[in-house]
This record gives sequence, structure tokens and C-alpha cells, in this order.
Amino acid sequence: MRGIIMKEQINDYLHYLNIERGLSANTRQSYERDLEQYLHFLEEQKVASWQDVDRFLVIRFLEKMHEEKKATATVTRMISSLRRFHQFLRQERITDHDPMQHIDTPKKAQKLPSTLTLAEVEKLIEAPDTTKTLGIRDRAILEVMYATGMRVSELIGLKLGDLHLSLGLVQTVGKGDKERIIPLGDYAIQWLERYLDEARPLLVKDASEMHVFVNNHGKGLSRQGIWKNLKQLVREAGIYKEVTPHTLRHSFATHLLENGADLRTVQELLGHADISTTQIYTHITKKRMTDVYKQHFPRA
Repeated sequence: MRGIIMKEQINDYLHYLNIERGLSANTRQSYERDLEQYLHFLEEQKVASWQDVDRFLVIRFLEKMHEEKKATATVTRMISSLRRFHQFLRQERITDHDPMQHIDTPKKAQKLPSTLTLAEVEKLIEAPDTTKTLGIRDRAILEVMYATGMRVSELIGLKLGDLHLSLGLVQTVGKGDKERIIPLGDYAIQWLERYLDEARPLLVKDASEMHVFVNNHGKGLSRQGIWKNLKQLVREAGIYKEVTPHTLRHSFATHLLENGADLRTVQELLGHADISTTQIYTHITKKRMTDVYKQHFPRA
């Protein structure tokens, strides 16, 4: 019975995140997964209410994550989830203390995102066989991803009404349900138009389907669908790097900065709430500048 009440209080918190904080579905699901894992651990420890949780229990839970060889980024995210959840419990007077108060967040090693060179991007974009229906779709997807730096969740969420091709613009809803408008390059517009004219009508089975990018059953593409297709295309392009859908986003940002775009504009285009997130790309361009200098300067 107590476990059920604890679970209900998690549900109340998730509802609060939805209504009061307006977080996106992906972020809420991530909190939900973290808190379910946490509750499972507490039930194993025979904890009957949130009031009974102290910092030693939390530390034991985090130690268990380390023993399970969880990545630092995963542990950091878990600490952030628990910190916010326990603040909520305190705020709602469900508990009278906060066990997260003296628990530090481990410093996250900042990994530079992997990027592709312009030549590699071109090889990848030209990999789909555009004599085939799905090839035209995949070419349009790659052109749009590189031209806009969209996240996968934004790309698969695109609806026909979000495209304003005559104006060269696309609107999208990003993290935290924030809407932004992004310009599209000529190549992306050209391939989108071709996809919408020649390929999409052959794939769509139901006229009420509004997603721009659909699978061969005529339904909106999933994240997994994008990943699977991309893996295949990377192989076909002969690129021997770890490439994820986010790699095109990283490449978009890096190539903009390398060609003289200012940081604020790139922040706006990527939909970063905080400019410090965008600043990581300046480290990539500096690293590449150093490499080029060492390679080409006679006295380096």
C-alpha cells in the first residue's frame, strides 16, 4: 500500500512537470524512468514513505549505479532528477527534509561532439539512391538535417503545415516545447519539393497523415527508423566514423562558426536556451584551427 502511495506521488510530480513547468514529453519520460528506477531500489530497501529517505540511502543508490558501471553522464542526470523531485516533495510538505541537500553532482567531462568535414557531409548526403522512392525521402531528410541542425525529435515531429518553402523557412518545436523558425538552404528546399511531389504521395496510405517524413507503411518515421537508415547510409558512403543523427547537428553548428557566423545566431538556430551550450562548438573550431596551423605553418 505504501509503495502505491509513493508511486502516486511520483505521478503527481510528473503531472506538475507537464502542467506547471511545460516540459517536453521526452524530458518527462526521462524523469519518469529515473524515478521508477529509484523507487524500485527503495522498495528493495523496504522503505515505506518518502519521509523515510535520508542522504545515506541516496548515496547507497548512487553507489549501486557506479557498481553497475553506469556512465558519469547517466549518474549526473539521475542526481539532477532526484534533486528536483525531493525539492518538489519538500515544497508540497510531503517531507520535512531534503536528502539531496549535501550531495554533490559529479563534474561531467565535457566531450567534444564528433563532427564531419564538409567533404564527408557531401558524401553522406549523396549516398541515397535517388532513383528510388525511399532514396528521395532519405536525401530530403539528410539535406534538411544538415541545413537546419534539427534534433531528431524535431525532424520526426515536422508536420506539413510547418513547411513554408516559398519563404525558405521551416518552423519547429524544440526542447521545452519552444518554437523556433529556421531558414532552409536552396538544396534542402529543392529536395523537399521533390520528395513532396514524387515520393511522399507514393508512401502515404491515409490522406489525414500530416507528418512530413513517413516510413514505407505511410506512417510518421520514428527515431529508431532515422537511426537505422543513417547507419546504413554512413556505411554506403564509406565513412568510418561514429555517426549519429546528432553528428549532422554538430557539423551544421561547427561549419557555420568556421565560416564566420556569430555565436548568438548559432544559438538561435540550434534552439539552445543557454549560450554556454553553444560555446562547446567554439572549442571544436579552435581545435581544428590548431591542427590546420600545425599542419601548414612551416615553423609550427
